[in-house]
Amino acid sequence: MIDPKGFLKIERKEAGNRPMQDRVRDFGEVEQTLNSEDRKLQASRCMDCGIPFCHWACPVINIIPEFNELLYKGEWKKASDVLHSTNNFPEFTGRICPAPCEDACVLTIDKSPVTIRENEAAITEMAFREGYIKPNPPSKRTGMKVAVIGSGPAGLACADQLNKAGHLVTVFEKEDAAGGLLRYGIPDFKLNKDLVDRRLNILLSEGIEIQTGKEIGRNLDINELIDSYDAVCIAIGSEKPRDLTVEGRDTDGIHFAMDYLKQQNKVNRGLEIPYDYQINAKDKNVIVLGGGDTGSDCVGTAVRQGAKSITQIEILPRPRELDGKENANWPHNNQKLKTSTSHEEGCERKWSLSTRRFLGDMQHITGLELIEVEWVKNVKGQMQMKEIPGTEKVYDADLVLLSMGFVHPVQEGIIDTLKLNVNARKNIVTDTKFATSHEKVFAAGDARNGASLVVTAIYSGREAAAAIDDYLRKS
Repeated sequence: MIDPKGFLKIERKEAGNRPMQDRVRDFGEVEQTLNSEDRKLQASRCMDCGIPFCHWACPVINIIPEFNELLYKGEWKKASDVLHSTNNFPEFTGRICPAPCEDACVLTIDKSPVTIRENEAAITEMAFREGYIKPNPPSKRTGMKVAVIGSGPAGLACADQLNKAGHLVTVFEKEDAAGGLLRYGIPDFKLNKDLVDRRLNILLSEGIEIQTGKEIGRNLDINELIDSYDAVCIAIGSEKPRDLTVEGRDTDGIHFAMDYLKQQNKVNRGLEIPYDYQINAKDKNVIVLGGGDTGSDCVGTAVRQGAKSITQIEILPRPRELDGKENANWPHNNQKLKTSTSHEEGCERKWSLSTRRFLGDMQHITGLELIEVEWVKNVKGQMQMKEIPGTEKVYDADLVLLSMGFVHPVQEGIIDTLKLNVNARKNIVTDTKFATSHEKVFAAGDARNGASLVVTAIYSGREAAAAIDDYLRKS
């Protein structure tokens, strides 16, 4: 058992971040790492609770008390094995997961939960350094073939599990490199792409085939895949962004956040972007519409590009800054103000503002007209937005980034061609076995569940793989 009094003797200690004056000059990872001895001490703070709420809150159901105990004892390989028993890619979630496990940690009552996310990343990095993580191809093959469409966290997790079960797996990716959201949706300063390549090399060595530049409806026929494979899993994510259809929307200089982030990641990868298609914040007044993580990523990217000013606008009210007497755990964890490293680097944040129209000169964006709003309950008790007359104000802008979330998977291509059943939100409908309305076709991740976390996508991919394996063996 972990030291039962560890949390009384050891204070929470985070790895911290690179100095701001250094990190804003490049796209290297912001977060630093603790030395091994400090990391073990942090693991000793885990109380091994009778009811491990952290385990309950983890979307991929990581066995958290157990890997903390093994880390505390210095048994890095066993800790890595425990991690990988539930999570295919702990090196990713250990960096980019918002760590709901820490919100659920009993020590959060005292506002200092165990550093679960950082412990996870540290265990995995030690396992890679020591050679504990290496290719382990299946000893037997079933001869059955599975096509996975999409190489994001759900698709790769599904492919990994099916390959381990002995099936022949081919992953099809429309971009020039595999990784999906991990590759082109998350900035390098949060997730170094060398880590993505490192894991992909393991998967390739274990026998998974990955074909890039393959897009359904362009150079790949979905019906041919269904005929050629014993099962097909759709893991295309939820890529349709929420738009803002107000006056002036067709003005140049307004872009979706993911287009902006993807382009910078491609530049970091050494790819050339034609001048007419470049989206760059250098010396510009940038406004980011949307206050979530993707909006924060846009802020950090604009800082590194040399923006003149950056303002992030949120239509919802400003979250509360909890005082010293209030706990930061449930139900307050979703109400507290969250400040990212990107916000710290230079950004003005505003809340309760709605966009009335975009302003332009010679068809290029020059500003936005915003109006203050308040949120009140209607007769049904539902929160409803109400504009406050006379509070209109114009904000200067040379570049506007729309970061208001994603509404559903792209319907054109796979979904329309196969006439798959979708729900009211246009997500793919499946049964409890992840099977769609088309024979031999399954779905996993955000395409099925709606836009969510990377860790949730990994879990969905694993569950879909188990269902597909069961289907193949029965057939």
